[in-house]
Amino acid sequence: MSVAYASGWVLAGAIVSAGTSHRVALLMLPRLLRRLLPLFLLVALGVFLWRKIGPALTGLNPLAAREPQVTVTHNTVLTQVEALGKLELVRYRFKDVVEYKRSAKYPFLPDAKAALIVGGEAVGCLDLRKIKPQDVTLEGDSVVRVLLPAPELCTFQVDHSQSRVFSTENTFFQDAQVVDEAYRYAEAQVRRSALQSGILAETQRNAAQILVPMLHTLTGRRVIIGQRLVAPGPGRKM
Repeated sequence: MSVAYASGWVLAGAIVSAGTSHRVALLMLPRLLRRLLPLFLLVALGVFLWRKIGPALTGLNPLAAREPQVTVTHNTVLTQVEALGKLELVRYRFKDVVEYKRSAKYPFLPDAKAALIVGGEAVGCLDLRKIKPQDVTLEGDSVVRVLLPAPELCTFQVDHSQSRVFSTENTFFQDAQVVDEAYRYAEAQVRRSALQSGILAETQRNAAQILVPMLHTLTGRRVIIGQRLVAPGPGRKM
């Protein structure tokens, strides 16, 4: 009986002690919060200021990584104004593998070689400025006859965006010169290939397909397209 009585007193004392500790903790909590509140405010202020002035401070750091800055100065001068009257009617695109070889200056040296994959294009057109008043004739009330100038190879060029150098050999520090010569040869080949592929005849056919409906709408007459028998020009580079 005495043992149970003593155990009851011990249990009651523990409960009282726990309750007292809980009340003490509750009483100390506001004091702890008051002490930590300034620290929280300082941290929040520091984060806010860093977000505002951090980028500026980073820009002042000579070791910090920066975006590359590009400065371009222009001094453009208009040198020529040219009136154009050429109607582009067809465009041919080519792809060629060029193997260019240039003999060496001295017989004991190997020949310089360059291999290129070349893309090129040629444009066929009519120069409408060559049409003269006597080239347009009216026949009765229903027919108009138009004599067109001969078709031309207006431009031919290498498309460098579609070309690349595959290899060079034995150029002896003259890679740029050898490659440039190979490109000039390829450009001349673009012209020859366009003429051999019938670009002038295709230009003439397209001219009739485009101009006949347009002139018929403008005049209300039946349109007959003819061509002056003039040798076409050699064309020019773009």
